[in-house]
Amino acid sequence: MTDSSRSPIAVFDLDNTLADTAHRQHFLEGRPRNWAAFFAAAPHDPPIAEGVTLAVESARTCEVVYLTGRPERCRRDTLEWLAAHGLPEGRVYMRSNADRRPARFTKLEILRRLAQNCEVRMLVDDDELVCDDAERAGFKVVRARWAAKSAALEEAQEREGRT
Repeated sequence: MTDSSRSPIAVFDLDNTLADTAHRQHFLEGRPRNWAAFFAAAPHDPPIAEGVTLAVESARTCEVVYLTGRPERCRRDTLEWLAAHGLPEGRVYMRSNADRRPARFTKLEILRRLAQNCEVRMLVDDDELVCDDAERAGFKVVRARWAAKSAALEEAQEREGRT
């Protein structure tokens, strides 16, 4: 049951929704994948105007929450990046450093938990599998299709549970 006195929330993914990861995706193309370098380069991600604009506009009527597949060890860099690019303050949910489940499982679990206490107005994410599962679960989804797709990143999201 949701608390109607609380503001609804708008949930935003980070990578390829708010942050353009194109410059660091090459770290995922080889074997083994260089996850340390991939995440170390995240502070240099340029913001994606469409996503940032939607987050700022959403903050007028919703609490903005960030839901990312990034590991917890990236929290400081992530918070600094959000602040540096003028994104609204909000809770940030990250996977534990050892969690390797696909993003569609981890994110849906957190969305359901959030929905127990307040209205989830929308989820904004670029991962089609996350979006599909969220829609099937009854959540309103905005598919962030404004960044270039990367086969290596998509495989990492689904098979390796890293982002």
